[in-house]
Amino acid sequence: MYVQYDIWSVVAFRRTRSLNAPSPIQQFGPCGRIMKNSAMVMQIQDPASQRLTWYKPPLTVLVIKKVHDASILSSFVQLVHWLVHDKSMVVFVEAAVLDDTLLAEYGDFASIRERLMTFRAGTDDLTDKIDFIICLGGDGTLLHASSLFQQSVPPVMAFHLGSLGFLTPFEFNNFQEQVMNVLEGHAALTLRSRLQCVVLRKTTSDGKERKKPTTILVLNEVVVDRGPSPYLSNIDLFLDGKHITSVQGDGLIVSTPTGSTAYAVAAGASMIHPSVPAIMVTPICPHSLSFRPIVVPAGVELKIALSPEARNAMWVSFDGRNRQALQHGDRYTTQHTPGWQTWYSALTIPC
Repeated sequence: MYVQYDIWSVVAFRRTRSLNAPSPIQQFGPCGRIMKNSAMVMQIQDPASQRLTWYKPPLTVLVIKKVHDASILSSFVQLVHWLVHDKSMVVFVEAAVLDDTLLAEYGDFASIRERLMTFRAGTDDLTDKIDFIICLGGDGTLLHASSLFQQSVPPVMAFHLGSLGFLTPFEFNNFQEQVMNVLEGHAALTLRSRLQCVVLRKTTSDGKERKKPTTILVLNEVVVDRGPSPYLSNIDLFLDGKHITSVQGDGLIVSTPTGSTAYAVAAGASMIHPSVPAIMVTPICPHSLSFRPIVVPAGVELKIALSPEARNAMWVSFDGRNRQALQHGDRYTTQHTPGWQTWYSALTIPC
């Protein structure tokens, strides 16, 4: 009696381990083989192996808090005072934060107010000025921090001081110890990706755009809905130029794995681990029972446009911002930003 090992079992046993599944085999039978193409390979690293390292000591930190939120002022003053006096760091804050008159109640804040660097969102460019970011608030504060950077985003420490905390893993009660761990390079990283969205307006009779294309990066999701219209929306969805389906309902959500825990999960989608290279497409109250949330690879290009038979315009918003109407002939495309693991690094301290 003997045991015959199936060839697929042997190959599977020898595959290298990855985060989500065994790596695909490269050969099929004696002659078939996958053509080598680096563009179609997407590396997925084990989050436990992703570590933060500084090639030089960090000197500048951006502190983000919700404007006019009195409940966070005490924590904000403690943190900024410690960073400036104890750690001798250059601290950037939004000018609108310092306009809060309630800060005058904190007498020790006056001594560091003049030492803070200020900027105005949408006006000043922070590219290559910030070593890392500290957020005080909820997930909305983190989304605001993402919107300040249209290229790569510095590492982010997010302290949970808001209503929602999917993306804010730190507690503020021992902030000195946790920030020191980051400054000393004892931190793990969770790398997340953003969607690059381009709004293309209908061309005129001479072939020119009515408006220049608008490019927006989002961390959570793009939401397309019917707006104030009483009619159902009719939206055409294209995948890499091929028509996939027409969505009739209240709208459509295109989300990143990070955004799968936000509006998408409330609309019935599944949660996706942030290290999975994918895009989630979720209908909002679809009129058709056959259309359910779908997951597509991160490298594809999605295009969304009004169906020819649509009776009303559609409205689109990006991470809850920049809401605008799209008419017949307008469209928007979305794809992952170039290169996997691009936008920000949510820092988590290993036990």
